Amino acid sequence: MILEDADFESCGWLANPGPFKETVLSSRVRLARNVDGFPFSHWASTGELARLVSTCSTAIRQTSMAADCEEIHLEDKSEVDLQFLQERHQISQEMANGLNQRSVFVCKSQMQAVMVAEEDHLRLQAILPGLNLEETWKQCGRLDSEISSQLSYAYSERLGYLTACPTNVGTGLRCSIMVHLPALVMTRQIQKMVNAVAQMGMTVRGPEGEGSEIKGNLFQISNQVTLGITEADLIERLNRLAGEVVESEKKATRQLVEEAEEDLADRAMRAYGILSNARKLTSKETLELLSPYRLGITSGVVKNGSLETINELMLCTRPAHLQKKAGKPLDVRERDIWRAQFVREKLRAPS
Repeated sequence: MILEDADFESCGWLANPGPFKETVLSSRVRLARNVDGFPFSHWASTGELARLVSTCSTAIRQTSMAADCEEIHLEDKSEVDLQFLQERHQISQEMANGLNQRSVFVCKSQMQAVMVAEEDHLRLQAILPGLNLEETWKQCGRLDSEISSQLSYAYSERLGYLTACPTNVGTGLRCSIMVHLPALVMTRQIQKMVNAVAQMGMTVRGPEGEGSEIKGNLFQISNQVTLGITEADLIERLNRLAGEVVESEKKATRQLVEEAEEDLADRAMRAYGILSNARKLTSKETLELLSPYRLGITSGVVKNGSLETINELMLCTRPAHLQKKAGKPLDVRERDIWRAQFVREKLRAPS
């Protein structure tokens, strides 16, 4: 059961190594789809939502994904459960905060999911480790084809796929990468990168998506335009941009090593010292300390660290994950204590 398994290894999109893993944590593709003949979720009555969820769930169970996935009904889940799924990027904040009947299908690997009765009737998602947009799109597109053979989508010959929010009309496609860019931040080149992203019709957000705060030098880069461009062109455009971002981060890292290797190592090891000895750590503080330590590892100035351990701490020190591991609700102070203990244990364990 996904909600009972808070182990890092079960999170396939982050626990497994992927291409350009030093910079790119994950690649994600999401498709918004609506079923013809039903009102959008926010406008549907209770009865219409019940029929919609039943119709969509029946179709999803006919796909190849169904053999290895779990359906989770969200209306009766605790706040911690909902936050846990959100931290794993299986549901959106919109869905976590929803009051209507809704469910999510999640594969055992957690690399594919389908949200039912979110803002749109269906949100199909594939998320893979590292920079892997083509395969991510291939998996999501295959799932879309299987579901569309069971359901009739709301579609306009002029506009494309019809969605609850006009910004998703057209392809209904959102593709994104999660990147760690500490060197660009430290060399004060990050704004140049943000401007370049905007010029290509993309946007930069925090790690939790729209409206989220930048923490730990983690950025989510995704497309803004969904109308008037094909899915293949969107994927190719983001893939090209991702390559440029990766190369820029590598160049900035080399610059830091050449100009201030001792300072870089000192910053990394100071962060490690706090992380491995602190008795209380906030979630934001943990990410802010993990970032320079992670850069120390990827730049080579720290010889004995593990990227897998850093990735695990970035995910499993979040509030719902801590409470899952503790097996009980924790208030803010208790979470800070548990978080520090968990971090100490992980950093002191053999790599």
